[in-house]
Amino acid sequence: MGSLTVRNLPEDVKQRLRMRAAANGRSMEEEVRLLLAEGAAETPAPVKKPAAAKGAEQAAPATHRVLLIIAGGIAAYKSLDLIRRLRERGMAVRVVMTKAAQEFVTPLSAGALAGERVFTDLFDPASEFDVGHIRLARNNDLIVVAPATADLMARMANGHADDLATAVLLATDKPILLAPAMNPRMWGNRATQRNIARLVADGVATVGPNSGEMAESHEAGTGRMAEPLEIVAAAEALLTRTHDKPLAGRRIVITSGPTHEPIDPVRYIANRSSGKQGHAIARAAAAAGARVTLVSGPVELPDPPGVATVHVETAREMLAAVERALPADVGIFAAAVADWSVAQAGAQKLKKDGGGPPQLALVENPDILATIAKLKAKRPRLVIGFAAETEKVIEHAKAKLKRKGSDWIVANDVSAAGGAMGGDNNAVHLIIANGGEVNVESWPTQSKDGVAKALVARIAAALKAAP
Repeated sequence: MGSLTVRNLPEDVKQRLRMRAAANGRSMEEEVRLLLAEGAAETPAPVKKPAAAKGAEQAAPATHRVLLIIAGGIAAYKSLDLIRRLRERGMAVRVVMTKAAQEFVTPLSAGALAGERVFTDLFDPASEFDVGHIRLARNNDLIVVAPATADLMARMANGHADDLATAVLLATDKPILLAPAMNPRMWGNRATQRNIARLVADGVATVGPNSGEMAESHEAGTGRMAEPLEIVAAAEALLTRTHDKPLAGRRIVITSGPTHEPIDPVRYIANRSSGKQGHAIARAAAAAGARVTLVSGPVELPDPPGVATVHVETAREMLAAVERALPADVGIFAAAVADWSVAQAGAQKLKKDGGGPPQLALVENPDILATIAKLKAKRPRLVIGFAAETEKVIEHAKAKLKRKGSDWIVANDVSAAGGAMGGDNNAVHLIIANGGEVNVESWPTQSKDGVAKALVARIAAALKAAP
């Protein structure tokens, strides 16, 4: 009888009933029975509410509205905790679940945590009488997709709108944050990588996936959904108010890390680069309000929260990803791109056969900095390169500035004595083209995060001053 009564109650009454039951440590059915008994006796017993429940009633309105789309994957169970974490931070959460997601978690579970009904059907007569999917697409501050499956990302990348989730994503004008989750081989598949690259180029932000053990037995690699707290941090970064964000509304593309140019399936040509400086700049730019696309070579670093990260291996892949991310206001090229690649990489591992080392024919890789700096139509307003030098740092950086056609060069000493390569600190010189002159600013040794924040502040000032 209790469950029948609850089913027929309005949503706001059910929510108050849910809070009352939780305050008294009872199930909703038990609470209904008590209320009915009290009503029959006309002597309602006082309800004792703990301080937490009283405080919840007096809480300020939600600071942000988040629409959470849960797709079908085993990682969907983490989305229940994500709802709780988002609400802990004062966010109002609405939930859309795909048909496949309901095979892993129930709408009842998600709705109980979100505090309101869960939306599942594109043709729901209770909401579509006034085009409900459009309201879901617009009446929020951020859309989070967690887990974002390979199938859902493929449909997003190609503009499908054949269910409620994809219709909302296609109709929205709000920021979108994806938390990919899938089998490592699915994540590494070229089709998935093409799709995520297109979504990133369209301005969609990502968090994860992480590396580790999969739910399937004997499966490990990159594909685990980011943890709920990581997703919350990325969401907060995207939702942060922009009135004190000097790069709000700006688009920035950044390269980071090394590139790996294959010799054969197990060997490659590379530079020594940890990616720490490039990733630090991406974090600082996102914190300053910019929409950041980070094109990263192979590194042992997590993707910065709130940043759209594209993973590449080779110099040619990096250039293609940068070109897809344009147009942008600023291009920052911090990656240590290999200058050369093997003309014909071996299909099998090269063996020592006693005949001496193999003869490797090398070809020059595309110059990413020079290519972007010399663009006509899509050149960023500010193009910044990096110069890693072991001697005559400023002299070589000035020559590179002129040769590449960039606006600024960030130069540093990467000799063993300098400790910058792979370390946590850096001492840089900012070389600036100023008409026919070249200005040099030498900054003190500081953490790479400190360098990143100083560079971002310098960029913000330059963009503000420019016509």
